[in-house]
Amino acid sequence: MSTRLMSLEIKYEQDVVHTRQRARQIAALLGFDGQDQTRIATAVSEIARNAYQYAGGGRAEFRVALTAPGALEIRIEDDGPGIVRLQEILDGRYQSSTGMGMGLIGARRLMDRCEIQTAPRAGVKVAMEKRLPANAPAVTAQTLREISEDLGRLSPATPFDEVRRQNQELLLAMEQLRDREAQLLRLNAELDDTDKGIMQLNAELEDKAESLQTASELKSAFLSNVTHEFRTPVGSILGLSQFLLDRLDGDLTPEQEQQVLFIRKSAQTLMEMVNDLLDLAKIESGKTEVTPTIFTVADLFAALRGMFRPLVAPGGVALIFEDQPECPNLHSDEGKISQILRNLISNALKFTERGEVRVRCDIDPQGSLAFTVTDTGVGIAPEDQDRVFEEFSQIEGSLQRKVKGTGLGLPLSRKLARLLGGDVTLQSQPGVGSTFTATIPRTYSERG
Repeated sequence: MSTRLMSLEIKYEQDVVHTRQRARQIAALLGFDGQDQTRIATAVSEIARNAYQYAGGGRAEFRVALTAPGALEIRIEDDGPGIVRLQEILDGRYQSSTGMGMGLIGARRLMDRCEIQTAPRAGVKVAMEKRLPANAPAVTAQTLREISEDLGRLSPATPFDEVRRQNQELLLAMEQLRDREAQLLRLNAELDDTDKGIMQLNAELEDKAESLQTASELKSAFLSNVTHEFRTPVGSILGLSQFLLDRLDGDLTPEQEQQVLFIRKSAQTLMEMVNDLLDLAKIESGKTEVTPTIFTVADLFAALRGMFRPLVAPGGVALIFEDQPECPNLHSDEGKISQILRNLISNALKFTERGEVRVRCDIDPQGSLAFTVTDTGVGIAPEDQDRVFEEFSQIEGSLQRKVKGTGLGLPLSRKLARLLGGDVTLQSQPGVGSTFTATIPRTYSERG
């Protein structure tokens, strides 16, 4: 037997943050400690984000089981396409370049019980449970009424407050890691100074190995939290800033609009850096999955044209996609080729103040497809042309100071092209412009 505390609709990006906040508030009112509050909030956030991202929305319901020993029950449902390879995801055998499935695995580890029901085109139903703490006050009908009243008085924090709270949690995790490392250092000193016999030394070495294992697990947990926790708040900032810029909550003064634009630009830069770093790390560790499909250059260019249309101001720099009907179909990873061209086009637009950026496709002498992105921008000096493919490298210049980047787009593009069996090259002349060429084999061949 359980009693419902609250139901929430998940329709917009900020609803994911709102659901996380409510999960934390409910956990606190039920007597969970700070660590369990974070675990519950993180699990709810991951499943709610899955519902929003893959199904376009869903519903979350919080209930309390009154039968001993009592538990917090959370149900999150959506009406999306369902999860086709659920068992492979839960077994850890399915790897996705987008990180799909990590939220489900993480939620199962953070909660005492996590059951998932899904079927094609029938949505996903996730039921999670966390047992109430042994020292928590007994839950009665009266306490549930009081909790409901408290929830009504507690106004949801803004996404920015949630980012601040998560940052504090991450800093606390770092402090715990530092304390653990300091303990290990002291243990090393004690082991170096002591000479109490082989048996005692073995015992201390076993303790040290256990502590090292714990520190490694803490570090892994910290990095995992950084990956997921940064994406959620930064995505919320992007969604909320767009919400404000679309005037959905009322008009903005010119100064307010400028400040919101600054916030959105900073959040976009941070999101790009997080995503690029994750992509680079996956490639270097050999964990990037290539998914070849058959597609046409025309379809690829059409998708890119639509993606960049809102970013090109009328009367400004012209973005031209040349029709190349003679280019044959490709059997390669369309998503990764699109990512390569997005980076090259974005880079060209950033450093071109007037003129045009032209995108075309040709067949090179070896039979591969050569995608060229040519701009009429500032150009790159010969001595700097190798540096642009180094991670975090920035070329000094008047326009560079105006347009800040992460220094990861070009290195990532070259690594992705080489992963597909091709490469990215550069020809440039200062003051004239640059041409980046991504050469991609027509058919992807997996290397042994």
